[in-house]
Amino acid sequence: MIDANVLVIGGGAIGGVTAARMTGQVRRVMVLDANEEHVARMRDPGLELDRLGEELRVRLEAYADPAELPVEPDFALVTLKAAYLEPALTPLRGRVKTFVSLGNGLVQDRVASLVGDDRLLIGTVEWGATNLGPGRLAQTTNAPFVIGEPDGSDSDRLERLGEALGTVAEVRISHNIRGQVWSKLLLNSTWSGLGVASGLLYGQVAEHPRGRRLAVEVWREGVAVGHAQGLELQELVSIPAEDIASADREVSDRAIDTMMGQLGATKASMLQDIERGVPCEVDVINGAVATRGTEHGVPTPLNAGIVEFVHSYERGEARPSPAAFDELAARTQ
Repeated sequence: MIDANVLVIGGGAIGGVTAARMTGQVRRVMVLDANEEHVARMRDPGLELDRLGEELRVRLEAYADPAELPVEPDFALVTLKAAYLEPALTPLRGRVKTFVSLGNGLVQDRVASLVGDDRLLIGTVEWGATNLGPGRLAQTTNAPFVIGEPDGSDSDRLERLGEALGTVAEVRISHNIRGQVWSKLLLNSTWSGLGVASGLLYGQVAEHPRGRRLAVEVWREGVAVGHAQGLELQELVSIPAEDIASADREVSDRAIDTMMGQLGATKASMLQDIERGVPCEVDVINGAVATRGTEHGVPTPLNAGIVEFVHSYERGEARPSPAAFDELAARTQ
């Protein structure tokens, strides 16, 4: 039993699966989620979890109101969408020892501004999950967490966090977590970006001839922007970030096939948001690549195009379709 009190902020796909997998292995696991129906079902009869094909039901200690939390958490795992960070984290300032930013995109600085730099650890989640509705989640792929101190140092709290997260999945400690976050952003901007544009799973994007070539080009844009910032890119699911961007097609294809062997069943979280009619995070994913590209003089027409597509979907002007690949490809000609 890991001796820690852990609060998972956001009981959606990643957060809910994490809480369910931790329960019974960590001293106390609590979930905070604004959806009262989801909270009620997580409590009773328990969260229905499809874990890579294994059906489980786990009763969780879940709350909708932060004032009801019974103990001070040692760690608060922040798995929320960017739009919900401020209302969720503001009431918890001063009540949590360490916040762990686990969201998609470049959200760690926003989390730090809300809770304080000294209370922040940064992490990435490489495995995927799907929200199936209130009280129902599925873990679709298996891959590591990567965590680190913002300054790249070692610490006791980082080691303790690794022990707690290790009850869920493999944990890797990074001394270059900001480079790791950008490397994860490559994955999200490419596969989630093209997944939401097309309505396809990651693996289906990779199997689509035009989708696959676009993926290489989107990835290359992100790599160029990362290099322009002076970041050292890291491995993702044991694949060097530069391999997908390689000019050697054999190297690039092999890297994509290896990645899809682990992540191909993932449904883009942004696509899940579009289907549920809620705001998605394209502005801190593809939008972050485009914004940093502008700041550093690196063209990012495909990332900018994905942002435009997604906002049109949010406005109800169009729907995700593989036809988006043709329009995006025209931007590279």
